[in-house]
Amino acid sequence: MDQAKVIIFTTPTCSFCVAAKRYFREKNIRFTEIDVTRDQSAARDMLRKTGQMGVPVILINNRPIVGFDKPKINQMLNIKN
Repeated sequence: MDQAKVIIFTTPTCSFCVAAKRYFREKNIRFTEIDVTRDQSAARDMLRKTGQMGVPVILINNRPIVGFDKPKINQMLNIKN
């Protein structure tokens, strides 16, 4: 089965971003990281999609999760604890 497409918008100083990336690695979830401090168009894209400037914003198959919301991530990726 193909894994869902996971994109995480981050900044270098965001502790929740680090926690989310660590969690994805622990669960062997492949993800694409976009540092919004280095990519202004991605930051605008994130704001347009979610209305949020805060990070992390996680897109799972283009459906946004704002923040490191582990229950929602588990549900959308079908991860069993």
